[in-house]
Amino acid sequence: MVFLDRGGVINHLQQKDITEVEGWDPISGSIEAINRFKKRATWSPSRPTTRELRNGITIEEDLLKLYEKMQRMLFTRGARVDGIFYCLHGPEANSICREPRPGLIDQIAKEFEIERSKTVMGEGSISDIRAAKMASAKPVLVRTGKGDYTMQHFAEMLDVPVYDDLAHFVRETLLRRH
Repeated sequence: MVFLDRGGVINHLQQKDITEVEGWDPISGSIEAINRFKKRATWSPSRPTTRELRNGITIEEDLLKLYEKMQRMLFTRGARVDGIFYCLHGPEANSICREPRPGLIDQIAKEFEIERSKTVMGEGSISDIRAAKMASAKPVLVRTGKGDYTMQHFAEMLDVPVYDDLAHFVRETLLRRH
């Protein structure tokens, strides 16, 4: 099982508004990489997770439109993600589902009846990496988005595998599986 963070792993981080559908731009090769996972991996494909806030207010409708766009792009290439999960709480809520806490991972694991210890999480930020570790999942760092910064500034990254981008991660993972 593979979970992927959307922002910085599947799509470029946006400067203005991270739920703006028109500005949503997948990183080169990321849609194709998810498609390769779907066609060739012997385990389930990616589940993006995210938390989205605009001026302290969650904009769920815009977020759902963004995910519809991503799903359409995947579908035209013969792939899809099995589920999309996100936390609607702001940092002040101290929610169990907001990274670095593992509540969202727990929710996904329960819904899909998966073992967290066999789950790989492709992430880019330190809070995502910490959530994966707290959930006993296997974090991997993707250098796109916040990945380079995370790799350079947090010593705890020394034991986490690093990949240039999602396409690199998929290519290496599929090579090990076949």
